[in-house]
Amino acid sequence: MTPARIRAYCASLHGATYDLKWDVDHVYCVGGKMFAVVFDAKKGAGTVSFKVDDERFLELTDRPGIIPAPYLARAKWVQVKDLKAIPEAELKTFIARSRELVAAKLPRGVRASLG
Repeated sequence: MTPARIRAYCASLHGATYDLKWDVDHVYCVGGKMFAVVFDAKKGAGTVSFKVDDERFLELTDRPGIIPAPYLARAKWVQVKDLKAIPEAELKTFIARSRELVAAKLPRGVRASLG
């Protein structure tokens, strides 16, 4: 899956907002909280980081091409350094789950406004 396709998928999720941070990272949020960060390098290489369920963190970081996300690992975020390391359908499932995990922690009023 290419970084452009990942960005399009993240943007398509319910309540997702977009912001370019640190001049290089495409950040997708729900209710003002990040659920995915896509780095799209100029030379075609890219990464995506997202939150995972606590019990999946070690399982995923044991897979080749997936590491604990820099600065966010303590919050159980992973970074897919090699986008070929994970099939597209599985990656979409993880990103959607990340959105759900982040949305579940939002205040009740914010969750209600998301529908």
